[in-house]
Amino acid sequence: MDWILICKALILGIVEGVTEFLPVSSTGHLIVVGSLLNFTGEQAKTFDVVIQLGAILAVCWEYRRRIGCVLAGLPTQSSARRFALNVCVATIPAVVLGLLFEKAIKAALFSPVPVALALVVGGVLILWVEARQRDQSEPPRVQAVDDLTPLDAFKVGLAQCFALIPGMSRSGSTIIGGMLFGLERRVATEFSFFLAIPIIFGATAYELHKGWAGLSSADFGTFGIGFAAAFVSAFACVRWLLRYIATHDFTVFAWYRIAFGLLILLVGYSGGLNWAG
Repeated sequence: MDWILICKALILGIVEGVTEFLPVSSTGHLIVVGSLLNFTGEQAKTFDVVIQLGAILAVCWEYRRRIGCVLAGLPTQSSARRFALNVCVATIPAVVLGLLFEKAIKAALFSPVPVALALVVGGVLILWVEARQRDQSEPPRVQAVDDLTPLDAFKVGLAQCFALIPGMSRSGSTIIGGMLFGLERRVATEFSFFLAIPIIFGATAYELHKGWAGLSSADFGTFGIGFAAAFVSAFACVRWLLRYIATHDFTVFAWYRIAFGLLILLVGYSGGLNWAG
């Protein structure tokens, strides 16, 4: 096996795992890092989807008891059915828009310049929402995931649609959108984790169905390394994030996004990135 390719897979797997659940855009980071590593093309797109699956399985493992209780309680418990309904309601808007505009989005936005601009814009939005949160005299309206109504879930689902823009961040869109609509910070973060499960499983199945014919047996080793790296790093990142938000807000991620976006523009225009993606 090509050791250089193994190193690229390992690096990209770690990047995916670390960034998938932080409000910094995993897709944006994968586009930029993939460009820097010269790991692009259709095979790279399929690889990115596979390692996303590794990251989401880390969340499934972290919340395995909660997920198991919901699945077991669907026939008899109204709270389990309400939770499942909320996840479904919040998932629908992004699925519909993604299917309608997938080709246009990939053609126009999957390159470093749009990613950089989206990172900066998203960072500014996070700063605004956090400032708004600090100015509020009353605590957030929704203090637990089980307190969400279907309308709350739908609003978060609409916010998730912004994640279709590479660089905006799925987790960032849902977390910050949730906070804007009255969810407590930890509630918005946990609901974002749960929303990732159907979205990423569905995207993985869809992309693998399209790209399966182009894969060879030699690809599976590389994909497996990236998958494992994403799982381990995502598991560590999720646990860290839940501890972090107990005493901190998301301001640091906003400034990181702005700095990273500006750095991409600087490096790109100096010739360090392939702007064609």
